[in-house]
Amino acid sequence: QVQLVESGGGLVQAGGSLRLSCAASGRTSGRTLDYYSIGWFRQAPGKEREGVACIGSSDDHIYYADFMQDRFAISKDAAQNTVYLQVNNLKPDDTAVYYCAAHSHPYQCVRSLDLHGNGMDYWGKGTLVTVSS
Repeated sequence: QVQLVESGGGLVQAGGSLRLSCAASGRTSGRTLDYYSIGWFRQAPGKEREGVACIGSSDDHIYYADFMQDRFAISKDAAQNTVYLQVNNLKPDDTAVYYCAAHSHPYQCVRSLDLHGNGMDYWGKGTLVTVSS
């Protein structure tokens, strides 16, 4: 069982930046992020959930959804069991609830980017990002 807690959302003006955090816990031994790939997903009001980015467990490989531009950057601090999503030059269309999710299979997260997050095993409750114009 893995618990995920997102933070860092808020109200920001267009053009601003945010760094979202996803704190993972659950393993009684070892670092949780050594065993789970983590993905960021988002769901805008009235829209379907969409994938943003994934970072691998042991290899730290990074994958972004095709439409993601250079404005997004995923990273992790395994010692802190935390994955980050840096979003720069925010646009009103970025307004959404941002979720992190985990899966133990190294490639499931990548597949889930194109599957609206379906297939991921564990989810946080999300953090709301609101971008004003």
